[in-house]
Amino acid sequence: MSVRRRWKRTRLGLAAAVVATAPLLLGSTAADPVVTGPVTGGNGHILLQATNFPLDSAGYTQSEFFVSGTAASFTPAADLGPDGRWQVSPAATAPYTTRIVVNRPVDPARFNGTVVVEWLNVSAGLDVAPDWIYAHNELIREGYAWVGVSSQAVGVSADKAGDPARYASLSHPGDSYSYDIFSQAGQAVRGSAATVLGGLRPRAVLAEGESQSAFRLTTYLNAVQPLAHVYDGFLVHSRGGGSAPLSQAPQADVPTPPVVPFRTDLDVPVLAVQTETDLVALGYLAARQDDSARVRIWEVAGTAHADDYVANLGAGDDGSGETGVRELAAMLDPPAGTPGFTCDRPINTGQAHYVVDAAQYALNRWVTAGVPPARASRLQVTTTGSFVLDAHGNVKGGVRTPAVDVPVATLSGLGQAGSSFCFLFGTTTPFDAPALSALYPTHAHFVARWAAGTTSAVTAGFLRPADGIELVRAALETRVGG
Repeated sequence: MSVRRRWKRTRLGLAAAVVATAPLLLGSTAADPVVTGPVTGGNGHILLQATNFPLDSAGYTQSEFFVSGTAASFTPAADLGPDGRWQVSPAATAPYTTRIVVNRPVDPARFNGTVVVEWLNVSAGLDVAPDWIYAHNELIREGYAWVGVSSQAVGVSADKAGDPARYASLSHPGDSYSYDIFSQAGQAVRGSAATVLGGLRPRAVLAEGESQSAFRLTTYLNAVQPLAHVYDGFLVHSRGGGSAPLSQAPQADVPTPPVVPFRTDLDVPVLAVQTETDLVALGYLAARQDDSARVRIWEVAGTAHADDYVANLGAGDDGSGETGVRELAAMLDPPAGTPGFTCDRPINTGQAHYVVDAAQYALNRWVTAGVPPARASRLQVTTTGSFVLDAHGNVKGGVRTPAVDVPVATLSGLGQAGSSFCFLFGTTTPFDAPALSALYPTHAHFVARWAAGTTSAVTAGFLRPADGIELVRAALETRVGG
């Protein structure tokens, strides 16, 4: 029996209760867009870089819809200050038609009542769903619905170029309107649930995004969420020190401050997951803030902005546990890149995706049950802005996983050179055989220590129990020690 099947969601009573009740958040001011679909035609498949295993094997179905309306851009009502407490007003409006992709449980009884709405990433020039890739195991086994939104013009253009027949009607007026488009997509999840979710009724709607989408979500939650009141919580994954412009060409350019925290006066929770790369290479260190009543920050040791999982392993991870075995093996023999580019050094093989799974659970529990996530220490940094390292070269502090507490390699979010996006992928430096033998005299010794490290992270709330099982299985099947 697979790990996923053994760890099916056990909160059926809670799920039934939340599906039967109204959404948590009322008072949205976002316009109700027109939703059409499910979309068919063209080449017969949805254009999206995400997971590639059959979703029906996990009891899920995928569909696509067009969302149309009139979106607003925004203008500052006062200076956009460095505290993030921005006041903005709607400005020019423009018509748009974009698309959303929906992954949801086939069986309504499996739906846990929460919809995750991801701002699709367009850094590669097309729509990519990195947070679906990172967290799909948790989303599927807990029964979430997931919606990916083509919020930005680059994604819409790539869709139209990739399948002109299927996406002929799409039209995007520019990224100044992306924030309101994202609001209206969230509103569509609530107001058109019968169409978008096949009749499922959402209890909570969460906004999420990684990398460039995290930059845009930072601007969104500081400027637009206080007006729109669409989302019940935010998972912001791998932002830098600043945020995306409020408005940009072809409209007026309205930049935001180069360093800005999350505003702390929101009435919904924000959980941020940050890697080593984000702190140093992307400038988040300057925007660091303390935890507060509505903000939690998790800085994760041994992780990079992008890694082997999101680049190579995650798309095919079907929840069987095999990918966990391959991931631990990759720490001992790491790849130097991914199809399309090769880096100068082996890329990071850390365990960020397991922590994102835990963050997904923690944010949802915060929103639906009022239980805040665990507080995490910060990664240790010197006064000159470099990391404090342990005897194995791994950073001290932060959210800890077995990969850094029971190491088989030095894992870093820094130190990479090479072409394309390599600087975002960090590095892995495997320990040689004598070093491994000295650390772990026998395989049983390694497994015992790895299992203890895993248990500690699960108990602390930074790993999910189902992922803990997968990690221990990986240790048992990987020949480390002796």
